[in-house]
Amino acid sequence: MVSHVSFMKKYSKKETIYLPGDRKEQIYLLKSGRVKISKLSAEGKELILTMLGPGDVFGEMALVDDSPSGTIAETMDETHICVISRKNFEALLTQKPELAFQITKLIGLRRKELETKIEDLIFRDVHSRLAHLLLRLAQEHGLKRDRGILVNIKLTHYEIASLIGSTRETTTVCLNDFKKEGLLDFDRRKILLLNEAELKRKIRT
Repeated sequence: MVSHVSFMKKYSKKETIYLPGDRKEQIYLLKSGRVKISKLSAEGKELILTMLGPGDVFGEMALVDDSPSGTIAETMDETHICVISRKNFEALLTQKPELAFQITKLIGLRRKELETKIEDLIFRDVHSRLAHLLLRLAQEHGLKRDRGILVNIKLTHYEIASLIGSTRETTTVCLNDFKKEGLLDFDRRKILLLNEAELKRKIRT
């Protein structure tokens, strides 16, 4: 049914899907690749609100209000996305009540993620925010290894910094601090958590 009212679109790496001020007229289903949703400060500093992978839906706020987009959606890899117009998606919701429930649940989860990120920025220092992020990434993308848990997602230090509201330089210093303390090891874009318990103790409010 979805295939009859949607179309597939291929995006290159680091290609913009929509920008602040764009009209919210489409819903997106990520089929392959990764997408980041972010905001820019007046000074041009990026804050990544969330990262999405295959199976994730975004652009759902088009169903809530008609105001222009306030965020940026950009691909992190070569990406394939199923695109559905708001009008067609609303028609699907009337035909499939279970889909409406899932979208309502998704909006609630996104709001919870945003509230958690705001709490991190207000109440935690950079080391605490970094520890919190690494533990969440390990939970969502972790692979058990002999020495610890491999965070099986490629992220640059800049991307990690944007996820925790810091600078790349400060984030690299914090990662090196954790490495010296024996909490993790990293090489290029791979991070291995060595001591989850101690990382949890780093999270303080």
